[in-house]
Amino acid sequence: MSYGNALQPVVDDGALVLQRFMSSLMASSAPDSKTGRPEKAASQNGGTKGRHRRPNYKHIHQFPLPITVHPLPPLIPHNPLSLLSIALSYLTFYISPPHPIRCSAYFDTSTSSIHVTDPKTIRLLWEMGFFGKGSLSRSEPSWLEREKKRRGLIGQSTSEEATGMRRVERREFKLERARKEKEAITEQLRAEGKLVDGAATENGPQDAPPQEEELTQDSLPSQEQKPGSTLSQTDGLADKKAASRIKSVRFSPTVEVADIIDNVEIEDEEHLQLSSEDAFFLSYGLGVLDVYDDTGNTVLQPQSLLTLLRQHSYFPPLGPSTIPQPDDLFMISYVAYHHFRSLGWVVRSGVKFGVDLLLYNKGPVFSHAEFAVNLLPSYSHPYWKETEERRKYVATKLNRTWWWLHCINRVQAQVKKSLILCFVEIPPPLTENKPDEQDIGKLLKSYEVRELAVKRWVPNRSRD
Repeated sequence: MSYGNALQPVVDDGALVLQRFMSSLMASSAPDSKTGRPEKAASQNGGTKGRHRRPNYKHIHQFPLPITVHPLPPLIPHNPLSLLSIALSYLTFYISPPHPIRCSAYFDTSTSSIHVTDPKTIRLLWEMGFFGKGSLSRSEPSWLEREKKRRGLIGQSTSEEATGMRRVERREFKLERARKEKEAITEQLRAEGKLVDGAATENGPQDAPPQEEELTQDSLPSQEQKPGSTLSQTDGLADKKAASRIKSVRFSPTVEVADIIDNVEIEDEEHLQLSSEDAFFLSYGLGVLDVYDDTGNTVLQPQSLLTLLRQHSYFPPLGPSTIPQPDDLFMISYVAYHHFRSLGWVVRSGVKFGVDLLLYNKGPVFSHAEFAVNLLPSYSHPYWKETEERRKYVATKLNRTWWWLHCINRVQAQVKKSLILCFVEIPPPLTENKPDEQDIGKLLKSYEVRELAVKRWVPNRSRD
C-alpha cells in the first residue's frame, strides 16, 4: 500500500484506484507464489536429490580442435548487400587478423613423452579435443581440485567423487533389483502351490552364514573335552578378555593450539602428458604446438620431431645415426591416429581394454568409446616378398594366433565395444639418407589404412 500512497498526490483518481487494486493483488498473490515455488522445485529435484550436478560439457567442449574458425556471412545471390558484408569481413581480418592459438611443451627423454606445464595450455588442450592425460589423474587433469576438496577449501564435489557415488548407487540398485526378483519368484511359486509357507521358515536356520556354523562346530569339541567346565568359568574368562581389551587414554595437561594458515595457495604439481601421436598431430597436423627439446631452448621442427619420436618408439631408443624401419611402432600408430582424427573421432589410448586405440564420438565426458581399434601391419607390397630374409621378417611380424584374437574380441564384447582391426599397409623403405629433410606429406601418403569390423558370434543370438 505504501507504493499506492506514494503515487496518490501525482496521479488522478482512476489511476490511483487501478494502482491500489494492482498492489493489493500482488500482495495477496505473493504468499501463494512463495509457497508454491519451493514445492515445484522440490518436485523437480526430488528424483535427483544428493546427486552431483554435471557441468555444461556442451559449452565447455564446444570446439572439437584447438583452432580458431571465423565463419563468413552467408552469400545471398539476390541480395547485393551480402557481397558487401563478405568483403567487409575479409577487410577486417586483413587489417586486424585474429591471434592464432600457440601452445608450448617439451620432450622428456626419460619417459619418451611430451609434457605440458602451463595451466592455461593444459585446459585448452583438454577442453578443445581431449588431448593428453593428467599425470596425477585418470584422464582429465583434476588433481588441484581434488586436493582443494581434500583440504576443505572448496565445497563442490569433483568428477571422481561423482563417479564413485554413481557406482555406489548402481551397486545398490542392482542389489535391490535382485532382491525384488527373488521375492517375485517366491510369490509366484507360492501362488502355484510349489512352495509351502513354512518352507522359508524351516530353511531359515539351515541357511546360516558359514562363520556361525564354524563357530558352532568349534564350540562343540571344547565342551566335550571339558565336561566339568561351568558357565561361571566361561563368564570369568569372558570378563578377563573384555577387561584386557579396555585401553586407558591419558591426556596431557598442556593444550597445544595448532597454527592454521588460511588462504594457502596450493601449487599445482600435475602436468599434462601428451602421447607421441597427440604431440605430432598438434605440431604437424594442426600447427598449434611448439615442442622444445630437453634443454628448453630449441624448438623441434616437424622433421626433427618425427625422427626423434620414431627413434624413441624402440626400446632402447635408436641412435641418431640409425634410420628407423618403415614399420616402426610410431609410424603405424600415427598413421591410424591421423586417419581417425581426420574422420572426426576423438582418439584415446586403449591400453585399459587390451587394444591400441579407442574411438569416442565426441569425447570421454559425453559417452563411452564406441570402437576399440587394434593395429596390425600389412606387408602386401612386392618388396617384402622378394627375398627369403624379408619373408622370414614378415612372418615374425605377423605371428598371431586364433586365441589371441578370441581373447581380444571377448574382452570388447564384455565392455560393449565393437572391435576394429586396422591394417596399416607398410611401404618399402625410402632411399633418402637424411631423415630431417624428408617430405612428411609424401611419407604419410605412402601408407594405406584398411579397416575390418569383427563381431563375436553367439549361437543363441545369431539364429536365422
